[in-house]
Amino acid sequence: MIELRQITKHYPMGGVTVRALDGVDLDIRSGEFLAITGASGSGKSTMMHLLGCLDRPTSGSYRLKGQLISNYSHKQLARLRNREIGFVFQTFNLIQRTSALDNVSVPLIYARADDIRHPAMAALERVGLGARAHHRPSELSGGERQRVAIARAIVTNPSIVLADEPTGNLDTRTGEQIMQIFHELHRSGVTIILVTHEMDIAAQAQRIIKMRDGRILEDTQVDDELRSEILERNLRVHAAATADEVHTGTTG
Repeated sequence: MIELRQITKHYPMGGVTVRALDGVDLDIRSGEFLAITGASGSGKSTMMHLLGCLDRPTSGSYRLKGQLISNYSHKQLARLRNREIGFVFQTFNLIQRTSALDNVSVPLIYARADDIRHPAMAALERVGLGARAHHRPSELSGGERQRVAIARAIVTNPSIVLADEPTGNLDTRTGEQIMQIFHELHRSGVTIILVTHEMDIAAQAQRIIKMRDGRILEDTQVDDELRSEILERNLRVHAAATADEVHTGTTG
């Protein structure tokens, strides 16, 4: 479905050039569940922007479903995003003054769809929020707001859903519920690309791409054994961090 070849993205900053992406090659199959990880500044957010057609590369080629889109105009990219790609962000990016239903309707309005209300309600029901359709974001919990954001992402039935730290602002239990929705979308055939720094979240994907300095450092298929190893290692790290906090608090 997605084919990147020698993708670069360079930004001038002062008197230097920042190489946010530096010769990336990547193939993503239709229906795959992929996680992109890496430290701050590794290039993972730039990668998401390029994969989501929110930006264009400095050089290299990007093919989506066989179409060369790396040189598309902004207008062409906007049409492609509306048709093929749904976005979920850490900060939800909801319009505060309107209802959940109206928020979910936005992509359909941009697409000039003939029927807006019915698909929007169906998307809310798909994420378990049909009963909250007429509530504004301020009247919803963090988990409910993220569900609205997911409903908005899938209302046009995109083939790809890109999620940027979708559990980052949520407690553990709510984050697990949100991940279940992504798993359900994946089972229905949607390609999921998830950007996260949380390894317990990344371990739920089929494949983990680890980035560093604008390049792909590791590209790993995740089986049950590796998933268990990652989760156990993550638990040990959290336990050690908690112990340090307790010790610091006690001695301080």
